[in-house]
Amino acid sequence: MTDTAVRPASSTEAPLVLTTDTPRTLGFFDQFTLWGNFGISLFGPVTGALVAAYTGSLWQGLLAVLVGCGIGALVLGGAAVFGSQTGAPAMACLRGLFGRRGSMAPTVLNIAQNVGWATMEIIVISQAAVAVTSERWRWLFVVLAGAIATAMAVRPLGSVKVLRKFMVWLVLIASVYLFVQVLSKPAQPLPQDGVFGFWPAVDLAAAGVVSFAPLAADYTRHSRTNKAAFAGSALGYGLAAIGYFSLGVVAVATLGTDSEGVITALVTLPAGAIALFVLLVDEVDEAYANVYSTTMAAHNLIGHIDRRWISVAIGIVATGIALSINLGNYTQFLYLIGSVFVPLFAVAIADFFVVSKMQWDVSSTAKFRWQPAVAWLIGFVAYQLVNPGTVAGWSTFWTKLQQILFASHPVPTWLGATYTCIIISMLAAVLLGRVGRRTAVDNQVGR
Repeated sequence: MTDTAVRPASSTEAPLVLTTDTPRTLGFFDQFTLWGNFGISLFGPVTGALVAAYTGSLWQGLLAVLVGCGIGALVLGGAAVFGSQTGAPAMACLRGLFGRRGSMAPTVLNIAQNVGWATMEIIVISQAAVAVTSERWRWLFVVLAGAIATAMAVRPLGSVKVLRKFMVWLVLIASVYLFVQVLSKPAQPLPQDGVFGFWPAVDLAAAGVVSFAPLAADYTRHSRTNKAAFAGSALGYGLAAIGYFSLGVVAVATLGTDSEGVITALVTLPAGAIALFVLLVDEVDEAYANVYSTTMAAHNLIGHIDRRWISVAIGIVATGIALSINLGNYTQFLYLIGSVFVPLFAVAIADFFVVSKMQWDVSSTAKFRWQPAVAWLIGFVAYQLVNPGTVAGWSTFWTKLQQILFASHPVPTWLGATYTCIIISMLAAVLLGRVGRRTAVDNQVGR
C-alpha cells in the first residue's frame, strides 16, 4: 500500500505520509523497552486501586490483575503483528479486515479515544505535578506536557531511542523504590462497600491493556520481525502493567487509600515525591503515544498530509481540552473502550491468523468484507449483555435487554465480559470467515 510516492525525510525516521515502505529499525529489546515505558504509567496505580475496590481483597485483586493483564497482553501482542507483517499503521491495517471504506468507522472511534487518552494523560501529569508543587502551576504543567508529547510525536523513532537509552533505567529505579516502600508497611483489610466481584475487576484490568491494541501496529510496523513485535509488546506492556496495577492494589491495602487518593499517598512516602517526579517525566511518553497514534489513525483518512502538521494540531487540541476540564469518570471510560475494542481486535486476530492466513489487503482499493463486521457486532453485543456498565441511558437499555433475554437464567456474576466476548468474537469471525471463503469459491466455480 502506497497512497503517495513522497519519500520520508530520513531513512531512519517514520514516513511523513501514509505508506508501507517504512524503516525496519526496531528489534526485540527496542520494543520491549518502548512498551515497558508505555505500561509504566501513573494510571497504573489508579487502575490497581479500582481493581482492589472491585474485589475487596488483596489477593483476589492481585490475581485479577494477573489474569486481566495476561488476557490484554495476548490481544496486544496479536495486534502488534499486524504492523510488522503489513508495514501499515494500525487503522490502515484494518483495511484488510473491513475494506478501505469499512475501516473508517473504527478509525473515527480510535481518533476519538486517542484524543481522549492524550487529554487524560496530560491532565494526570499536571495533577501529579501539582501534588508535588502547587495548584497555581497546573496550567504550566499542562502546557509543558502537551508541548513535549507533541515534539516526541513529530520524531517518533527518535523518541523510542531516548526512552530505550535513558528513561527505562531511571523509571526502573523509581519503581523498585516505590514497591519497597509500599510493601514495607503492614496490610489492612480492604473496604467492602464498593465490591463488584472478581471478574468485573478482571475486565477493568484487561481493558486498561487492550486500550493500547489500536495503537500497536503504529510502532511495530518498524519491527524487524513478527516475533520481536509480538514478544516485545506483549511482554513489555504486560509485565509493566501487572507491576503498576499491583502497586495500586497493594497501596490500597497498606496505605489505606483509594483510586482518588493513591497518587497523593505515594507522594507522601519518604522520598516519594522524587520517585513520582521520575514517573511524572516518563508519563509524557503515554501522551506522546496517543498523539502520534491519533496522527496515524488520521492518515488512514488523509494519508497525503504530512504527519508532523497533524501531530502538532492534535497536540494543541488535547492540551487545550486538558486546560479546560478535570479528570472524568475513568472507570466507565475504560469499560467503554473495552466494549468496543476488545471484540474488534479479537475478531481481527482470528481473521488475520486463521481466516486470512496473515494475508490482508491494506491498499486503498481494499473491498468491504461483511463477515468481520458482523462478528464485531456480535462480540460487542455479547460484551454489553454481560457487562452493561453504569453509563446513564446507555447501560439502562442493555440492562433491560439482558433481563428480557435471560429472564429465567440471569447472567452469572462470575461471567466476565472480556474473556466471554473474546471467545464469542473469535468463534464468530472464524465461522463467518469460512462461510465467506466457501461463497468465494462457489462464485469462482460458477464462472
